Amino acid sequence: MGVRHFLSLLDFSSDELRALIARAGELKTLQREGIPHAAFAGRTLAMIFEKSSTRTRVSFEVGMAQLGGHALFLSPRDTQLGRGEPIEDTARVLSRMVDLVMIRTFEHDKVVRFAEHSAVPVINGLTDLEHPCQLLADMQTWFEHRGDIAGRVVAWIGDGNNMCNSYITAAQRLGFHLRIACPEGYDPDPDMLAAAIDCATIVRDPLRAAEGADLVVTDVWASMGQEEEQTARRKAFADHCVTEELMARAAPDALFMHCLPAHREEEVATAVLEGPQSVVWEEAENRLHAQKALMEFLLGKGNAK
Repeated sequence: MGVRHFLSLLDFSSDELRALIARAGELKTLQREGIPHAAFAGRTLAMIFEKSSTRTRVSFEVGMAQLGGHALFLSPRDTQLGRGEPIEDTARVLSRMVDLVMIRTFEHDKVVRFAEHSAVPVINGLTDLEHPCQLLADMQTWFEHRGDIAGRVVAWIGDGNNMCNSYITAAQRLGFHLRIACPEGYDPDPDMLAAAIDCATIVRDPLRAAEGADLVVTDVWASMGQEEEQTARRKAFADHCVTEELMARAAPDALFMHCLPAHREEEVATAVLEGPQSVVWEEAENRLHAQKALMEFLLGKGNAK
């Protein structure tokens, strides 16, 4: 088998994803109990950031350190990528020196091209199309609180952005049904939606989408690079705030998730974000544990097979 990459949840099978989620839980327990699990001595992760980050950088860098390895932070200002070196050439060079590469960028095509020319595993740390690492953390959080998500209903409220696209792929792999409440003109990727017609449905009305849902998820209305659209988006999404009224339409034991950072009183009411159904802080922490499990898998060190 050739080099395995993680550019999308669709790169892994349903069984592999469930094994990763289980392993993430084991690693979380080891870390909290202070049990060493440094299997990566001498291993190096290169982290390429063209988009700024808090959770992605800290979780990968700390995760690699806890596994006994080392992480390198690389920005366009620090590398030849910022001076026009083809990404294919950077991939060929870096992958001869490091064991893993994580890329957080705008165009999804960049991570695809990098992976095509890399001799080591490449991880999508976020693109404008998908954010699969966040979905690993989200699903770990759900599994910890409610068990397997197969057969459940998830309501996505807001923009059809990279997170929404990744929830579409998660529905395909993990067997839940996704209702997407987004205004017209802000739909998720049409090809991804068409491929998931059996498990993902656009429902324009947020309250109807949330009816009986087991999980309610949202994200900011304007992602990085869309700041100039903020005013127009605020108007378009005015009735897509996750409020206490909306959560009351969901199942009584429904959970609320948000990948953060959150804009309180825009896409989510403070009362919901800070309320008893919110698991956003565990969701954020689980980026660390889920990505450690992912890196183990990609380097063949973990229990996931």
